[in-house]
Amino acid sequence: MGEFTDKLKGAGNQVAGNLKQGSSNERVREEGAAQELKGDGQEIKGKIKGVINKL
Repeated sequence: MGEFTDKLKGAGNQVAGNLKQGSSNERVREEGAAQELKGDGQEIKGKIKGVINKL
């Protein structure tokens, strides 16, 4: 995947995770926190690819 794709998927996971954290179900809130963390990782991965491509 490219830089843009990773950043886009990361943003999507962050938004979905954030929405899940507003749930009244504890399990869904935990899934949301994990999904948001996954999104953070994907976004960082995209940024790293961008830096590498500029070298």
